[in-house]
Amino acid sequence: MKKDRLKWLLLSPVIIYALVLILLPIVYIFILSFQTSGPYGETIYNLTFYNYIELIKSIYIKVFAVSFGIASITTIVCMIIAFPFAYFLREKSARTKTLVTTLVMLPFLTNSLIRLYGWIVLLRKTGIVNTILMNTGITDHPLSLMYNTFGTCVGMVYTLLPFMILPLISACEKIDGSLIEASHDLGASKFQTFIHVILPQVRTGLFNGSLMVFIPSIGYFFISDILGGGKVMLIGNLIKNQFYTARNWPFGSAIAIILIIMTFILIGLYKRSGGKMDDLGGA
Repeated sequence: MKKDRLKWLLLSPVIIYALVLILLPIVYIFILSFQTSGPYGETIYNLTFYNYIELIKSIYIKVFAVSFGIASITTIVCMIIAFPFAYFLREKSARTKTLVTTLVMLPFLTNSLIRLYGWIVLLRKTGIVNTILMNTGITDHPLSLMYNTFGTCVGMVYTLLPFMILPLISACEKIDGSLIEASHDLGASKFQTFIHVILPQVRTGLFNGSLMVFIPSIGYFFISDILGGGKVMLIGNLIKNQFYTARNWPFGSAIAIILIIMTFILIGLYKRSGGKMDDLGGA
């Protein structure tokens, strides 16, 4: 009995935090999403599904499509960069792994906005990248590397890459090298070894990393504002604009609820797909 009381006493701060700062705001946003906004930005409390019906318009569907497109590109690029890095690191010493992991986490000690503004110095038309390209004769005019989709994707990849690297480092450490040697001895090509031996062993890390990159990249509106110049509208930008500019809190709440539902769907698909792949692997 005393152990149960102690357990609940230790858990109570987390439970209170979850209820007050997570659950209650979500419940309030959910209720608010079924209300309407008045001419002066005030909330009119009358039950309506108008906000959700409004989301069917093509202009909002396009925002969702662009958001998922950029999130998919970000996830794939992060995966392409992170996997060779993590795989190469698996054979290094524990000291090297600790040092590299620390270096991966080091950017988090600096404010993300400051780091993004650093990319402006690199990508603007008079920036370092364009200067190098023109001085080496690769191009005779400055390229538009920011204030567009490309700049937004660069910022997304830079900001979210550590979230792909860390799960893959953990997954690659568990790769059984004897299975790789056996596949080579049996005449398998490097590609066959990768698909049938290496990839199944790191699928959990790939799932975790993809989830941790894809979901935030849908809502990171500040990256689109800084490196996209406000020209790339993501779901996060749309929500921010409804709350701060249009003063239409009910409609912004409806978009937020849809985003939360999408997040839960992605997590559900992740768990379901992971379960199926585990079953196949066990077979």
